[in-house]
Amino acid sequence: MLLSLIIPAYNEADRIGPSIEKAYRYLETVDYDGEIIVVDDGSTDHTVEAVQASFAKKPTELQHVSTKLIAVPVNSGKGAAVRRGMLEAHGRVRIFTDADFSTPIYEIAKMIPLIASGEYDVVIGSRAVEGRQLVKKHQPWYREAMGRFYNVLVQLFVFRGIRDTQCGFKGFGGDAATILFSKQIVNGFSFDVEILYLARRYGYRIREIAIEWYNDERTTVGAITDSAKMFWELLRIRKLHAHDR
Repeated sequence: MLLSLIIPAYNEADRIGPSIEKAYRYLETVDYDGEIIVVDDGSTDHTVEAVQASFAKKPTELQHVSTKLIAVPVNSGKGAAVRRGMLEAHGRVRIFTDADFSTPIYEIAKMIPLIASGEYDVVIGSRAVEGRQLVKKHQPWYREAMGRFYNVLVQLFVFRGIRDTQCGFKGFGGDAATILFSKQIVNGFSFDVEILYLARRYGYRIREIAIEWYNDERTTVGAITDSAKMFWELLRIRKLHAHDR
């Protein structure tokens, strides 16, 4: 199997169905085998039912794509949901994307060859390269400012050289995914930085590529509460892996 598309979801009942339908329409145009894995992170709305309804409507032409719902009973965080999906995936290329598809599904075509060829182990979507020209709909100014400040902290306290660690669109080779996510500890939104820190530490080849991105104003990320948790998680990453080899 070439592709595993992993979608973490928390209270996404209104958005997950249309996103899965977009994935269907795109995957109808490809000839490789794949799977769509949705990890519901203890949603309190009808996300699970929405996913089940969408999976039941999978087109008959998509015999080369399987579907799987993992329903976690208790909300544990985006990092925990992505880890679960990555470790249960079977694809040689494993890509996770936000449930709102802020990055359009067709952008996976940029990632898959870079990973499947063996040229790179980790390929991350970025809103910061190429002068942010592919950001088609921006976040409110305060969210963009907070994102830039967060990246400054990443550069100061964790590692340098990656301009956008938080874009929710990242791809991994299967072997790299298994190793990195089995070592992941952070369950919250800073798990991206932890995974990239580990990838750097273990010598994996990383590529940052420009991707289209559209802000969805219905984001479930709290500007204050979640940002405070992210900053705290960030400061812990090096300490959490101080004894890793």
